[in-house]
Amino acid sequence: MNDPKRILITGAAGGIGRMMRTRMRRDGRMLRLLDLASQTPSADDEPVELLTGSVTDPDAMLAACEGVDALIHLGGHSRETSWAEILDVNINGTQVVLDAARQAGVTRVILASSNHSVGFRDADEPGLPADSSPRPDTYYGVSKAAMEALGSLYHSRFGMDVIAIRIGSCFETPLPLGPRGLITWLSPDDCARLFEACLSAPSPGYRLIWGVSANTRSIFSLAEAEALGYRSQDDAEAYADQLAPTEPTPERYVGGGFCTAPLGAPNPL
Repeated sequence: MNDPKRILITGAAGGIGRMMRTRMRRDGRMLRLLDLASQTPSADDEPVELLTGSVTDPDAMLAACEGVDALIHLGGHSRETSWAEILDVNINGTQVVLDAARQAGVTRVILASSNHSVGFRDADEPGLPADSSPRPDTYYGVSKAAMEALGSLYHSRFGMDVIAIRIGSCFETPLPLGPRGLITWLSPDDCARLFEACLSAPSPGYRLIWGVSANTRSIFSLAEAEALGYRSQDDAEAYADQLAPTEPTPERYVGGGFCTAPLGAPNPL
């Protein structure tokens, strides 16, 4: 599609949302930022519209989607929590968001899925395809698998272009993640590059792609994201000497510590 002029970002006060607020600023573009948490207006003439609302509220979401060219859905719980909360916010909330977009005529939707939708995939061979079938590691992972399925449904039923991104770990640096970050890191700059590729790719239909940087130790295929125009410019290996001096212990599963943390309880990064 042409460069979208108004983009709605849900979960805009969350970790990724805050990092994208400045990185996705463009001349002639308005970012409409929605979150339950309060957001602070910029001191300058930042081209943003700040909305307070829940992804589970159909009326609020429909109003938020009016006049929008594209939607990036980051809203929801970003880590493991109770099944009731996961079901309400991550699964039902995604359906509410997608249906509001459909009703408002939004034709391009980007969904923030996660590596935890395939957390129990073996991590011992590189090039894991982006469309590997779900093997979730937590209730949170189940919600991301459901998000992907809902995205596929809304594409097939209503012709919306929907791209689900299985994000690895998006932080300013991979250091908070320990050795695992050398595998899963998505730099904030690369995250913005990936979103821009997803927004501008012509008629992608439904796509499932990995959201990681071109890390030396990555096990994830970037072919699917690169087919949309993504070009990573960062590599977690640049931070390797700030971690343990030895090679990191390989993870047995893609989901790392999520695979052994108690269901429904807060889990590690």
